[in-house]
Amino acid sequence: MDLHQLAVLRELGERGSVAAVARALFVSSSAVSQQLSALQRRVGVPLTEKSGRRLVLTAAGRALAAAAAHVSTAMAEAEEAVARFHSDPATLVRVSAFHSAGLAWFAPLIARLGAAGGPPVSCGDEDVARSDFAQLVSEYDLVIAHRVPHDPYWPEGVTVTPLLYEPLDVALPMGHPLASRESLSVADVADEPWIAGHEGYPLGEAVNVVAAAAGRPLRVTHRINEFFVSASIVAGGAAIALQPRYTMAPTAGSGIVLRPFTDLRVGRQIDALSRPETLARASVRRVLAELSAVAAPPA
Repeated sequence: MDLHQLAVLRELGERGSVAAVARALFVSSSAVSQQLSALQRRVGVPLTEKSGRRLVLTAAGRALAAAAAHVSTAMAEAEEAVARFHSDPATLVRVSAFHSAGLAWFAPLIARLGAAGGPPVSCGDEDVARSDFAQLVSEYDLVIAHRVPHDPYWPEGVTVTPLLYEPLDVALPMGHPLASRESLSVADVADEPWIAGHEGYPLGEAVNVVAAAAGRPLRVTHRINEFFVSASIVAGGAAIALQPRYTMAPTAGSGIVLRPFTDLRVGRQIDALSRPETLARASVRRVLAELSAVAAPPA
């Protein structure tokens, strides 16, 4: 089978439309359709079907697309063997992260790799809904993503490397009556005005964990995803929020304090997502190893 045709079929399964595949491959939609038609004639069974106005994979198409991923992995391993033979594994690695992880980890990652002589990295910030993180593996080699533990796991076909479980603590203004305590119960904060993330985003779901433990909805007065923005509102005394313990630890003069829960485990799981074949590259494995070291929680 033609490897390019298999790649086009896989891209259709992952991107969801002929137009999206055409944009990603820098070809016309008709060229994508021709490749799919040629592959279908070769295998002799329907690989695609209409779903409304969209072209989607049939069961046979999905099975072949999954096999195409294995083929890509094998090809990547072969290419990596050639790269090792020529002693040139230092290819560029593209890394994306949501904002707080990028803020905390990009600079030290770049510094560590620079001190070690590479490989070079290109970093991008991608703060998306939880369901959209897995799609980014088609654009980046490593995608730093997060979810709360009760969220659905990442889709099949994506390789997951756990980086960090990060507790989420209650952020309070310095002058709040509860700020003097070492820790808090859910009952202590259940009646406070809250800041939550937007629905569908991991930190929006985390506040729901607190509400479930309280046995009633929280009074959410603001929906903000950016931690710096929510921290400024907390510092002003207008509401409280959940803030990550490590990546967003308050700095001197921030006007807020973080206090852990005594009776609730709430946090986010941070993972590195990639396509399986991507990790066949020595440069990607090297960057992932350094990223894991950077992401390790403080002793």
